Amino acid sequence: MQHIDHFNVTYKARRSFRRLSGLLLAALALSTGLAMAQTPDAALPGKGIKVQALQGPLAEETFQTMLVDRALQALGYETQPIKEIAYPTAHIAVGNGDATFLAVHWDPLHQDYYRNAGGDAKLLRIGAYAGPAAQGYLIDKATAEKYKITNIDQLRDPAIARLFDHDGDGKADLTGCDPGWGCEAMIEHHMDGYQLRPTVKHVQGSYSALIADTIGRYQRGEPILYYTWTPYWVSSVLVPGKDVVWLQVPSSSNPEGLDTRMADGSNYGFSVNTTRIVVNRAWAEKNPAAVKLFEIMRLPIADINAQNERVRNGQGSKADIARHTAGWIKYHQPLFDSWIAQARAAAKP
Repeated sequence: MQHIDHFNVTYKARRSFRRLSGLLLAALALSTGLAMAQTPDAALPGKGIKVQALQGPLAEETFQTMLVDRALQALGYETQPIKEIAYPTAHIAVGNGDATFLAVHWDPLHQDYYRNAGGDAKLLRIGAYAGPAAQGYLIDKATAEKYKITNIDQLRDPAIARLFDHDGDGKADLTGCDPGWGCEAMIEHHMDGYQLRPTVKHVQGSYSALIADTIGRYQRGEPILYYTWTPYWVSSVLVPGKDVVWLQVPSSSNPEGLDTRMADGSNYGFSVNTTRIVVNRAWAEKNPAAVKLFEIMRLPIADINAQNERVRNGQGSKADIARHTAGWIKYHQPLFDSWIAQARAAAKP
C-alpha cells in the first residue's frame, strides 16, 4: 500500500512537471514569436519619423538628395517630397527645424550660410558625401593657345579682354554664377581682388541658360570665358584639356584668407570643396541612426557626372531621377546594404 501511494505521488509529480514544462515551452514559444514579430521594427529606427529634405534649384542635385532619402526610407523614416529652395534660405530652414537636412552643402563655399543660420548651435555638418570638387574659370583652348593665355590676370589687358566681348561694350563677358549660390560672391570678390572690373563683366542670370549660350558660341568658333564647377555636366561637353583650359589666378584671394592652391601647385582661385550633409542639430541628437548614415555615405564624382549627363540629355524628370537612383542602388547593393547595417547598429542602446 505504501508502495502504491509512493507510485501515485511520483506519477502526480511527473504529470505536474510535464504540465509545467509545457506551459514554460508555450511561454517561450510565445515570447520568441513576439521577438521575431518585433524584429522588423527594431530594424527600422526611423519608423514613424518624418523627414524633409531640401536642395538647391538645380535638377542635377536631385540625384544626390534622393539617394539619401532612399537610404533613410530603408531605415523606416517617412521622407516627404524634396523641396527646392535657395541655399541661404535652406540653411536657415534646417537650422530652425522647418526642414531636416540639406545634402548639398559645399564646404567651404557655403560657410557663410552655415554661420548665418546658427552654425554649430543649430546645425550639424556631417561626413564627406561627395568630392573633392574643383571650381574655376575656363576659356576655349584655341584662344588660349593663340594668345598664350594661362592666367586670369591677363584679362586686365584691354586687348585680351576684348577677345571675349560679345555685347560690344569692350569688356570680356564672363559667364558667371546665379545670385544666392555662393560662387557669385567669390567671383565678385575676385573681380576686386584681381582688379578685373575695368575690363571684365560678371554676367549673371540663369546659369543653365547662360552656359547653353556659351556652349553655342563655342560651337560657332567664338572665344568663350566662363565659370563652372565639378561635378557638373558642362565639363563633359566642354572637356578641360581638349576643348577648354583652366585659368590660373595670380595668387589666393579669398574672404576667409584660405590658400586656394591645390596639391599639384595649381591655383584656380577657389578652394577645393567637399559636399557635406547639414542636418538640424536637435533632430540629429534624437536620431543616431540617421547621423551614422550621413557620416558614412559616399557618392563618387564620376557617378554624379554620369547621372548629370543623363539629366542634360532630357532625363530630368522626378521619375527619371528616381529610376537613376534605383539603378545606382541596385548596382551598388552590397555597399548600400552596408550603410543601412551600420546605421541600424548605431541606433542600438
